[in-house]
Amino acid sequence: MAAWYMDYAWYMSMKRTNVYADPEDLAIIKEAAKRRGISEAEIIRQGIHLAAMANRVWDEPLFSRTFEGTGRTPSKSEVRDTVADAVRRESDPDSGTAA
Repeated sequence: MAAWYMDYAWYMSMKRTNVYADPEDLAIIKEAAKRRGISEAEIIRQGIHLAAMANRVWDEPLFSRTFEGTGRTPSKSEVRDTVADAVRRESDPDSGTAA
């Protein structure tokens, strides 16, 4: 039995649209759908979802922490040491401070 990518409730809230696609891409999708035992439309929906997520503008920044520095680009070893120190501080219950 094929694993489904979506659940029924999500499927019912979708909108229909038309797009133009390269015939070679459509042939690859057709072949993949047959091989995976799912519809061509499902592969296209997955591709649309990946494209949407790749172009999404997030409300929250990816990195919320800042590190004090010297104003110059740190070396590879300095970055490694700083991250290792922060991990040690967070994982050590006796440190008394959170990073």
